[in-house]
Formats: sequence, C-alpha cells, structure tokens
Amino acid sequence: MINITVDKNILHATVLGEFTIADFKEFENNILYDVKFQGKVNLVIDLRDMLDFTIDVVWEEIRFSREHAHEFNKVAIITTEAWLTWSAWINRFFVDAEIQVFETIEFADAWVAS
Repeated sequence: MINITVDKNILHATVLGEFTIADFKEFENNILYDVKFQGKVNLVIDLRDMLDFTIDVVWEEIRFSREHAHEFNKVAIITTEAWLTWSAWINRFFVDAEIQVFETIEFADAWVAS
C-alpha cells in the first residue's frame, strides 16, 4: 500500500506493507502530474514500514528512473535498511538528482525543503 501527499513542491510517499505494481503506478502518475505542473519533483519516500515488494516493482522502477532521470530535484529516502541505502547509492548513477538517505522524516523534510 502507498500513501501519497503533496505539500507545495514536495511529494511525500509512504509505503506500508507490500509495495505492489499498482502502488508504483499510482506513484508514477503522481510524479508525472507534479512534473507537468511544477517542474522538477522534490520527493520524500518513507520505506520504514515496507515489508516486501513484488519483482515487477523493481523492473518498473528501473524503467521509470531511466525514462525520467532529469525530472527530479531532490530525493530523500527514509529507511534503516542497509540494502535500501545501497540501492539509493546505485540509483545516483541513473537519476540526475540529489539523493540522500535519512533515518527520520524530520531530517528528510528539512533537507528537501532547503
């Protein structure tokens, strides 16, 4: 499940439980809408409560990131999982954005807003 909110020029996405392809498609649509009306997207994605993801999400994320590599400004990823931190580090090669990993939403929001 995914919960998405937009506050000014920051899109917040929180993944709860299993992250499915339907969730990712909703996520994509929100990003593309923001790009259309606001330009580059600032994103805060909270993965602390993600329990699992489907393999098709991985492939879709790779495809989407490559297609829209220049449409992000800042991406803050909130997680305490080491493998997600490594994944974020690798994504820096494919996305033209500043990407940082945080353990709390307060630090992530402050960084994206700065």
